[in-house]
Amino acid sequence: MIVCIAEKPSVAREIAQVLGATQSRDGYMEGNGYQVTWTFGHLCELKYPEDYNAQWRAWSLASLPMIPRPFGIRLKKDTGIEKQFRIIENLMKHADSIINCGDAGQEGELIQRWVMQKVGVTCPVSRLWISSLTEESIRQGFQDLKDQSNYQSLYEAGLCRAIGDWLLGMNASRLYTLKYGAQRVGAPPLSVGRVQTPTLAMIVKRCREIRNFVPQPYWVLATKYRGTLFTATNGKFETEEEGQAALQRITGKDFVVRDISKKKGTEAPPHLLDLTSLQVECNRKFGFSADMTLKVIQGLYEKKYTTYPRVDTTYLSDDIYPKCGAILNGMKQYAALMEPLRGKKLSKRKKYFDSSKVTDHHAIIPTGVQPQGLSDAEQKVYDLVARHFIAIFHADCEFTTTTVSGEVEKDMFRVTGKQIEAEGWRIVFASDKKVKEDEDDETQKDEERILPQFEKGEQGPHDPQLSKKMTTAPKPYTEATLLRAMETAGKSVDDETLRESMKENGIGRPSTRAAIIETLFRRRYIQKERKSIFSTVTGEELIDIIHEELLKSAELTGRWEKKLRDIENHKYSAGQFVDDMKQMVQKIVDEVISDSSNRRVAVTEEKVKAKKSVSKSHPKTKAKTVALKVGDECPLCHKGHVIRGNTAYGCSEWKNGCTFRQPIEQ
Repeated sequence: MIVCIAEKPSVAREIAQVLGATQSRDGYMEGNGYQVTWTFGHLCELKYPEDYNAQWRAWSLASLPMIPRPFGIRLKKDTGIEKQFRIIENLMKHADSIINCGDAGQEGELIQRWVMQKVGVTCPVSRLWISSLTEESIRQGFQDLKDQSNYQSLYEAGLCRAIGDWLLGMNASRLYTLKYGAQRVGAPPLSVGRVQTPTLAMIVKRCREIRNFVPQPYWVLATKYRGTLFTATNGKFETEEEGQAALQRITGKDFVVRDISKKKGTEAPPHLLDLTSLQVECNRKFGFSADMTLKVIQGLYEKKYTTYPRVDTTYLSDDIYPKCGAILNGMKQYAALMEPLRGKKLSKRKKYFDSSKVTDHHAIIPTGVQPQGLSDAEQKVYDLVARHFIAIFHADCEFTTTTVSGEVEKDMFRVTGKQIEAEGWRIVFASDKKVKEDEDDETQKDEERILPQFEKGEQGPHDPQLSKKMTTAPKPYTEATLLRAMETAGKSVDDETLRESMKENGIGRPSTRAAIIETLFRRRYIQKERKSIFSTVTGEELIDIIHEELLKSAELTGRWEKKLRDIENHKYSAGQFVDDMKQMVQKIVDEVISDSSNRRVAVTEEKVKAKKSVSKSHPKTKAKTVALKVGDECPLCHKGHVIRGNTAYGCSEWKNGCTFRQPIEQ
């Protein structure tokens, strides 16, 4: 008998159907020589400190650092998990061979390897590696099974990540809590992590930059000629006196058009979406949290509507190109957008198809399976994925940029306008014009501006003006801009190509960044006001007491991530990574224990205030008041919409008539 093990029951059912294992059993499917079972995500985890040493159960500075030799795994303490593991164990003990059907990524590899290690598997193990759950993809994957040893480096990278997080999280959290935490009963422990701490440090730094920012005045010289505002090329003055002198110099003199230049240009379609790009767009356009977007796109993948979501590339491998026509033909609801493509060979450009830029999985694209019964959130996310895919086959947008230069008494002025000549791919995103863009979008471009017809040498009266302006503080992070900062190790990068090249040094993985942000919210180290994210007193004080730069620097932490990628690609030693982590933890413990100060971190305990308004009943539950705690998920849709105020943000169910009211407790 061949035993197949998937990561979720829904995925197992899809695989079982293709294999002909149609007989339902307790905890698995059976038939046609196969038994298809499943985990519920992580069944196993690294052992807790007390599993290694009973003395490590108590939190004590004397016991630090805790460095197990060797590390071990244990079954999670849950009756449902324990029952499913016994079923898996029995199947694997009697299996002729096993096929690892876990999600095709680092975490998926780790989940199933740990289960097989816990069972003590001795039979041959193969690996199923697929990017979508369509029948065609599953069949093709089973025809191309690889020996599990081919993915050993992937497992080692995942194991090193888990060990590194354990070493730092377990030791540093206890260390800083005991040394600097609040000394009162019930005070929450301080949480320090390999990725969460540098992420928090970025937020704290930005908040302090905003708080400490002192606006400085400056004056800008401009003039209006024939209804068009021209700005002086050197008209930014630090003092009003300088500006007034320039204003007086040009007042009453004619404006002369000195030069008109026109330059034709093209704009290629945007890159395809990886997980981070999708989370960024969903946050900007719909206000979805990163965690919510991940759950929605994961659901679309499991329903076979989109490909594997936990990816960090915006490219497709070359072997996907022959399948693109069939995928597009399956997307019948977008037939109107594909009219310009009819009768033409689909374009294949290096910007989108490049096998050298694809490792485990390609960018997120539709599978061509017609979606049905999507929720509002699912429809929005699917639509983004679909439009980005359709757009890459459309022609470039063609435009003309016109620059007009003028002169008044040797002071030069300039205005630029952009006129679209052929929309090309922009027709695919035409509906976006109706959507108000996020005001915090740092990449938002100026609106297109059509200029009047000017003639070189023409001149006439104009209306000069001197405007006082103030320098502005940096914008606070939103989830969108924070995700980008994590991806580029704190660097502000708008250029898509440059950002792509920096991903190897980003902090966290695409699949874990959302959870990191949610952890910071849950720990009350950060809080949200509308879309803006701010650090709390606790968050700031925690960063202040951490002197080890490696714990706080996104750039340095990014180097760890690069090493983990190198382990995966056979370029770095897993043993060396773990040894480096052990040495770093020992150094941190020694430095903190030797600190003779008596500092303590304050605990943030803001309460959510009740709002006076009339509650409406929800059409499904008829409930007028739902008692939830901040951090709970919406009880109506159960799709991960986290309660952070008086609303389950992003949840369409609440918008259908249920207004969330008190009681709310933090």
